[in-house]
Amino acid sequence: MMNENFEPKIIGFMCKWCTYAAADLAGVSRLQYPPNIVPIRLMCSGGLEPSFILKALQEGADGVFIGGCHFGDCHYQTGNYQTNKRIAILQKLLEEMGIDKRRVRLEWISAAEGTKFARTIKEFVEDIKKLGPNPLKKEA
Repeated sequence: MMNENFEPKIIGFMCKWCTYAAADLAGVSRLQYPPNIVPIRLMCSGGLEPSFILKALQEGADGVFIGGCHFGDCHYQTGNYQTNKRIAILQKLLEEMGIDKRRVRLEWISAAEGTKFARTIKEFVEDIKKLGPNPLKKEA
């Protein structure tokens, strides 16, 4: 059941070169997207340890967004390929743990795709609202 007042907290791990720059472009372009995301800039999505995602969910994030460069555009050659493999494995693990894998979303967004960034965050926030609060979230 969807709570009308529920505003999800989303942690966003984003590659400095692509998705973080797209978020910046969205802001400079004054594109509207929900303020539910807390951005964390990484040098490369390939440097994101899956344990950070699990920790974010364990600490109360309702969703985790990961953004990186398109395949073939990684400044570190293979970082996004590594991320793709890790997130696929992590999502299977989440399902085994009884956590809906849709709480973790991976997208490839280049620095020139501010519109795609804004649209993706809007969609992700709506998806998380439909899922409701993270079941791991501790009551305050």
